[in-house]
Amino acid sequence: MRIRLDRTVCDGFGTCAQHAPGLFSLDDWGYASLVGDGAVPPGDEASVHRAILYCPVHAITVLRGPGQ
Repeated sequence: MRIRLDRTVCDGFGTCAQHAPGLFSLDDWGYASLVGDGAVPPGDEASVHRAILYCPVHAITVLRGPGQ
């Protein structure tokens, strides 16, 4: 599984970092960044799905493609 974060959509709610702190970090203003290249380890998929569901502005998407 691979995800993408659209930082232009992010409003700094921080729910992604709350649910999946190993994959999202917050800057000084609360805006999210991906930690790494967006590849989600199998053990973190459930927390990433929660982060996607609870993002109020839908800034996180799952990338679909070969091998995903």
